[in-house]
Amino acid sequence: MQKIKICRFEIPVMMNSSYRPRNPGHDYYGKGVYLITLVVRGREPLLASFISEGGCEKIVPTALGEEMFQFWGQTAERQAAHGNRVVTHACVCMPDHFHGVIEVLEPMEWNLGDIMQAFKAACTSRWRKMNGVENRPILVDSKAYPDWLRKKALIHRDENALVNSLSKKQRQQYYALVGREHRPLFDDNYDDTVCIDERHREAMIAYVQDNPRRALLRRAMPDVMKRCLHIQLAGHSYGAFGNLFLLRWARKIQVQCHRKHPTTGHPYEETDDYARQHDQWVAAILEGSTVIVTPGISRGELLMKNECLEKGYPLIHIQKEPITPYWKPERQRFDACANGSLLILAPWGLDQMPDVNGVPSNSDYGCFHNMNRLAKEICSFRGAGKIIRR
Repeated sequence: MQKIKICRFEIPVMMNSSYRPRNPGHDYYGKGVYLITLVVRGREPLLASFISEGGCEKIVPTALGEEMFQFWGQTAERQAAHGNRVVTHACVCMPDHFHGVIEVLEPMEWNLGDIMQAFKAACTSRWRKMNGVENRPILVDSKAYPDWLRKKALIHRDENALVNSLSKKQRQQYYALVGREHRPLFDDNYDDTVCIDERHREAMIAYVQDNPRRALLRRAMPDVMKRCLHIQLAGHSYGAFGNLFLLRWARKIQVQCHRKHPTTGHPYEETDDYARQHDQWVAAILEGSTVIVTPGISRGELLMKNECLEKGYPLIHIQKEPITPYWKPERQRFDACANGSLLILAPWGLDQMPDVNGVPSNSDYGCFHNMNRLAKEICSFRGAGKIIRR
């Protein structure tokens, strides 16, 4: 066992083993809990650094990251001055992004976007001052500026006022004309995940606290933590995350179960037939060189998928959710990837596959059958697939 040290604590790791779109229908003036993600413009690693010390690698906030921690902790007090009752929970600075959980205690005059804009503006202002750059007047006679910008600068002599008056396209043109130090610290938008219930709230906080460990695991074990946006398998394109070497295993067994037994109509996972199949799957796994392949949709498939995750059995899990450049699985599957026992595949164009028995492919029925069809193809595939782009 090797220990990976993260800042001031150590976590044992077995070495052998989002952006979600913002919710347009949600009331961002009302009570709620949110997981916030801010991304540094251009993904520059300005907030934290990976440092090796005493044989351990750790993530250490930069001076700017430390300032952000303070600003996040001061958010409740600053918002109270505007009549907004909020409280901040866990936060973390990663090299190129920030996560924090914020709770709105009662309906506000401001909305969540206003609060986050104020936080982002405070961080940008601090970053500029740390680089010796203050808010500057606009040089209206500068020949480097196009006519439309000089005209606006005659009205808005202060840089902040000018930028706030520009459209998104105009801001991009303006930022291209000025130095990096005069651009905002973060991307224009941000990601928020709306909390569903208390269990979700606890999961949000745990996700934020677990981020450094996850990042260090990805660096420590790149071969089993690969993210590929496109790989070709048997004529289909997938996004992939995890141990690609599982595709090379000699024996792949598909786990496919209907919801009801075809003869008795009982839940299939409660029948003797399922018990016999389960024993055969486990026996094959314990023999070695066998990986289970399943989307885990029906109850029987889900039970076998979860057993693989809990016991570290080799598993290729096919999911509907696309794997995008910054997508990451939840903790259980993330740890299974780190242990080398899991590969997650997400087929592109799943809803464009052929209809099933006259039922559209984008229906639950069509999706169930097409994902199991892909599982069957993967089981017959030999080789590691062709990686087109990461």
